[in-house]
Amino acid sequence: VSVLRDALPDHDVLAGMVPFNVLSLGEGHFHRATSGDILLEKDDPDIAKLLSRPELVFRSVDDIEGVQWGKLLINLNNALNALSGLPLRDQLAQRSWRTLFADQMREALAVIKAEGIAPLSTTPLPASFTPFILKLPDALFTRIAASMVKIDPKARSSMWEDLQRGRRTEIGHLQGLIVTLAERHGLKAPLSARIVALIRNAEEARKGSPGLTPEQIRAVGQG
Repeated sequence: VSVLRDALPDHDVLAGMVPFNVLSLGEGHFHRATSGDILLEKDDPDIAKLLSRPELVFRSVDDIEGVQWGKLLINLNNALNALSGLPLRDQLAQRSWRTLFADQMREALAVIKAEGIAPLSTTPLPASFTPFILKLPDALFTRIAASMVKIDPKARSSMWEDLQRGRRTEIGHLQGLIVTLAERHGLKAPLSARIVALIRNAEEARKGSPGLTPEQIRAVGQG
């Protein structure tokens, strides 16, 4: 947002957050594969209300920065999904993947707290409680998750798509940002650093998703 405001001083720029996943299927076909409303920074004209449509709802919020940091925590799974090569629903159905996600989120939460930021969750559960939910047994997690977000079988992360298409990813703005903030505060973020390295390796290889397991991701740099 700050970059856009500097580049467009004569325009109103509103921060926003898109919660749902969109998969490019080719030939101009884009598939929305998860649920959620688009959230916008609150402004006097209430642009969110003006933009809303029955099948694409916009909502204005007071603390958009907190919302964006909460979304960053969820987006930490983008890299895991890209490294796994699995559809999102299949990946999140496996406790080993969710535990890896939860451990990464705990690492990030400590760093974000040191930065003085309070992330806001877009689900009924607070962000700090999400790692606990992720580590629940498969059957219980599936029941809870189904009540909060809908994911269809085609859904994959945009980072997976970037790797498949040989593009640079946004890893520097996700796990990379966590690593940067950790260094600023004298903290350790080894799991985030390992995932950044793995994604960078996959970018350079230009062979798409490496199809790793959670155990392989954790093992990098160990021993």
